[in-house]
Amino acid sequence: MTLTAREWHLVARPAGMPSPANFRLVERELGEPAEGEVLVRNRFVSVDPYMRVLMGTPLPDVPVYPLHRPMTGGAVGEVVRSRADGLVRGDLVLSDLGWRTAAVAPARCFTRPERVAGVPDSAFLGVLGMTGLSAYVGLTEIAAVREGDTVFVSGAAGAVGSLAGQLARLLGAGAVIGSAGSPDKVRHLTGDLGYTAAFDYRSGRVHELLGRAAPDGIDVHFDNVGGDHLEAAIAALRPGGRAALCGAISGYHHGEPPPGPRNMIEVIKKRLTLRGFEVGDHTDRYPAFARAMASWLADGSIVFRETVQDGIDQAVDAFLGLLAGRNTGKAVVRV
Repeated sequence: MTLTAREWHLVARPAGMPSPANFRLVERELGEPAEGEVLVRNRFVSVDPYMRVLMGTPLPDVPVYPLHRPMTGGAVGEVVRSRADGLVRGDLVLSDLGWRTAAVAPARCFTRPERVAGVPDSAFLGVLGMTGLSAYVGLTEIAAVREGDTVFVSGAAGAVGSLAGQLARLLGAGAVIGSAGSPDKVRHLTGDLGYTAAFDYRSGRVHELLGRAAPDGIDVHFDNVGGDHLEAAIAALRPGGRAALCGAISGYHHGEPPPGPRNMIEVIKKRLTLRGFEVGDHTDRYPAFARAMASWLADGSIVFRETVQDGIDQAVDAFLGLLAGRNTGKAVVRV
């Protein structure tokens, strides 16, 4: 028995912002799983900013998606057929085999998550997945938020940023400030997510907007944007301040890397710590994170929003919308 899967291939490397012409939706027949394999039908797939880097970058030594092959990304699926111990038909599983409707792969490529009552399964791609873990690790280990800190989160209405601000508050921050790309998103930050203050970065110079929001400076910066946001944060950081560098979406679409912050001398003068991190290096923290996040979700301390598009044929549009800032919270595709 065969199953026809639909999967997205990268067919040309984008120069700058990707376009639909860089992708092709392909149909492929999947056979029966071999011994030790399972056939999984995806229910949700993730689109994330890091995927733009994997499509091609001028940075050296960065792995990229091969052309004319199925792209990968986070996915939540259901086992359809299994020839592997430990996985049976109907099991919910997580994998990195997104951007497709179904896949056959060895059982080791899949994990079974612990469901949380009242939380949709798509949350394993966001608040209960690597997105949530990124916010958690960045604040607890990389920047080590302390009681009373003033924290600035860039890209605060996105998947990671929307959680980082809430986690900072739960970890004892005295004030949490966020940047977002529209007045509606600013209202979401202060009205729904508990940010102390927020600003629309499209409404002026980030340096000035942050200065007005945090006139006494900041202690911690959680950076999802880079560029002018990082430069503004360096200027605002107090002596001994810390920054967790999680992403730099402002530079993902340039043919050449954008100029770095022009005030790096401040890092020396103020004894700042700027530390980049990859969440994949911290998966050992997932059990502690998952327990804490499940508790916060259960008591309502953490809220989350998803931007959902339906159908695998909408995956590219969802991804391009993410890069253009059309999403609020985690962007997912319901297959």
